Amino acid sequence: MKKNYRDNWIKALFAVVFVFGISATYFIFSNEPNLIIDKSTNDNLEIVGPTTTTTSHDQENILDSLNTLKLAYDVAIFEKTALSQELELEKKNIENLMEIIKASKDPSAEQIKIYRKQLSDLKTSLDAKVVEVKKLKSQNKNLLTEIESQNVVMYKQKAENDTLISKQKKLESTLKDASKLSLGNFKVIALREKNSGKELETAKAKNTQKLKISFSVNGNSVAKTGKKVYYVQVLDQKNTVLGENKLIEFGNDKALVYSFLVAVDYQGKTTNAYGVLNGDENQFKKGTYFVNFFDKQEIMGSSSITLE
Repeated sequence: MKKNYRDNWIKALFAVVFVFGISATYFIFSNEPNLIIDKSTNDNLEIVGPTTTTTSHDQENILDSLNTLKLAYDVAIFEKTALSQELELEKKNIENLMEIIKASKDPSAEQIKIYRKQLSDLKTSLDAKVVEVKKLKSQNKNLLTEIESQNVVMYKQKAENDTLISKQKKLESTLKDASKLSLGNFKVIALREKNSGKELETAKAKNTQKLKISFSVNGNSVAKTGKKVYYVQVLDQKNTVLGENKLIEFGNDKALVYSFLVAVDYQGKTTNAYGVLNGDENQFKKGTYFVNFFDKQEIMGSSSITLE
């Protein structure tokens, strides 16, 4: 705010000085030294030139007007338009002319006339430049207004785009969640097999020959159909992974050790699936067994069974 106040004060001061210079210039041009004309008998004209005092006074007036004109150029240069460089050059011409006039001792009437002519030319040039500066300022103002309007439009457009992108991401996330399959009905039973081949459920560790692990894939109309693979992890009392005990990596710094996998042909409807963990030569021991169900690295559920 202080900077704006100072700039306005300088402009006002330059304006006052500029008006004063114009008045001084007008005074110089309106007070040309009267030439005394004497007609002789042979019709020759005798011109009596101005006195030294008069030319010195005119010289000072011209210097004052040039100094005022230089200040007016400073005001125009202060506007900082495309004409600033040209105005700087013309201001330099004024300073050079002032040095010439100051160095001139007892200038003649003809020299004073030349100085006035140069002063007039410089003022005419300034008047033209001032008109052009005003035009440029008006154009710059209109351009700035247009740029600000465009910035507002661009800002609104960016805000709308950001909103659309955010909505799109939310929609994609919603669709991803909506199309995701869920598992349920997790169950683990211990089985023994009779000589006839018939399987019977048991709760005793010494009779258990296999663990049958089952679950269901819930129906989802927006989920993709086709083959789905799920991983089953069976842990004994020592937290050891039984079965295949294989490691699979998923490429995102995550891995899983599983007992076996279950493949499901999913067609959009609820599907039951199961897998079997055989005891083989290793007899199941007493205790609790924990079973975890995975869709890749994401755990989908768990169950357990205790053998006596």
